[in-house]
Amino acid sequence: MSQVRIDPQVHLPMPVVLVGVMVEGKANFMPAGWVCRANYTPPMLAVGIGHGKWTAKGIKEAGAFSVNVPATAAVETVDYCGIVTGRSTDKSAVFPTHAGDLGAPLISDCPLALECRLHDALELPSNFLFIGEIIGAWAEESILKDGAPDPQKLDPLFLTMPDNTYWKLGPALAKAWACGKAVKDRL
Repeated sequence: MSQVRIDPQVHLPMPVVLVGVMVEGKANFMPAGWVCRANYTPPMLAVGIGHGKWTAKGIKEAGAFSVNVPATAAVETVDYCGIVTGRSTDKSAVFPTHAGDLGAPLISDCPLALECRLHDALELPSNFLFIGEIIGAWAEESILKDGAPDPQKLDPLFLTMPDNTYWKLGPALAKAWACGKAVKDRL
């Protein structure tokens, strides 16, 4: 197999979440694909948000935000939240919400919702990297398997760029930290 050099502006497939925050007294939601687990104990997430985004302003002011995982059936509503800005569009009525312990708006219709306390904000050249400690997690019982979210039942959205396409999760491929044992045994 040979490789060719490509543009370093590479985007990997990303899970899509809705970041929720109170801004000027109203709930605001922004889709974000640049999100990942950042720490095990205490549990933390990192999310990249552009400097000029209304959501970034809210996170910095409130010190708390939510990370809501929508199912694929919500793709149009999720996309709408990325097309319009909270600066000029009130997104507080787009979803039914409830407040978390820190006051961050959690989306009731999302199968999984996490409330985060802002731990740190790293200012990068074009984005902030917000690191939040997960202080509360809420899930629909129907997506749980042995007390944890089941990826197939969660039915999360994924985004690829630069083609800007939404995708679904496929079937399970193999067990992590197990399927590689055959290679270990051969080597």
